[in-house]
Amino acid sequence: MEHRMNRFPENDIISLVGTPPRYDLGESTRPDLRLADLLDADALGGLPLGYGTAAGDPALRAAIATAHGVAADDVVVTAGGMHALFLLAFVLCGRGDDAVIATPCFPLARNALAVVGANIRAARVSFDRGYRLDPPDLRSALSPRTKLVSLASPQNPSGVAIPPATLRETMQLMQEICPEAYLLIDETYREAAYADDPIAESALALGPKVISVASLSKCHGAPGLRIGWAITRAADLSRQLVVGKFNTIVSCPRVDEALALKLFERRAPILTERRVLLDAGLQRTAAWVRANSDHVEWVQPDAGALCCIRLGHAAFDDGAVTRFYDAAAAKGIRVARGDWFGEEARVFRLGFGLLSMAELGDGLGGLTAALKETATAGRRT
Repeated sequence: MEHRMNRFPENDIISLVGTPPRYDLGESTRPDLRLADLLDADALGGLPLGYGTAAGDPALRAAIATAHGVAADDVVVTAGGMHALFLLAFVLCGRGDDAVIATPCFPLARNALAVVGANIRAARVSFDRGYRLDPPDLRSALSPRTKLVSLASPQNPSGVAIPPATLRETMQLMQEICPEAYLLIDETYREAAYADDPIAESALALGPKVISVASLSKCHGAPGLRIGWAITRAADLSRQLVVGKFNTIVSCPRVDEALALKLFERRAPILTERRVLLDAGLQRTAAWVRANSDHVEWVQPDAGALCCIRLGHAAFDDGAVTRFYDAAAAKGIRVARGDWFGEEARVFRLGFGLLSMAELGDGLGGLTAALKETATAGRRT
């Protein structure tokens, strides 16, 4: 008899960590930092390569805590933000417990809930409503069985932030319907602001039932370090996260933690420099949308190197949507298809932060050509 394996849900977003195309407009990171940007050979040369601590390097936890206005004991360092999302799903959601997630969403955030057996209830946000979370829709998804509400601000794939008033209303609804549940806010893109835009405050200020998750992957340009964190002021939950981390990876690599600490020591100039790059990418993308308004529309993001573009219904029938993706791929261009995130296929996530301005311009130019080649209107029959 064939052995039955437990399986993680598959999603084509895994292609983002495969062989890169010539123009990667599907990724939502900014230009990668180089090891030389952080390397202090004298300091790292003497670093012992033993186990780290299960909670995370104390100095790194203190740096993360300072950046969020919390205590170091509230921080658990994880192997990227995804590790934190999985541990939280595992610790907080038993098989059959309700978990609410806003969709479309980062597919791995949903998958983490699925693999632990949670009953996933979706609070839908839509392109036509600017991906704004509507509390009445959230209310209909909540129940007394809800153990976790998983949101992202700014959201992935849209880059749209959840206003503080909406988060406060969410907390009020949870207090009314499921007072024991936790509100998880993935804040991975929060500090990826544009130019002089203010950085939004962390949702941690909303109360002790709020958990913040983030990483160094998106705003700081260091996804290769695999350093993330979960912040909670619930001591028992924090302890369970530490135990869960020990039971899955024991500890994070000490080299990664040491480099992450170096990054935190230099994070102010790093973020300032990247604000300028992000704004340039945003403006270039906005100009491209205006120039191609007969074919596409978008929801302008609040932060992050990502946005959602929709192929117009008048210009693209379902067949033309498929042809567009094929034509873009043939030109060496990758975008992140909406159906990866639970969105309709004619929507795609466009990343405008990874490439240089020259490469971004070339990639967008290739997308323009793909639009014109595949649009339903004007095609010969």
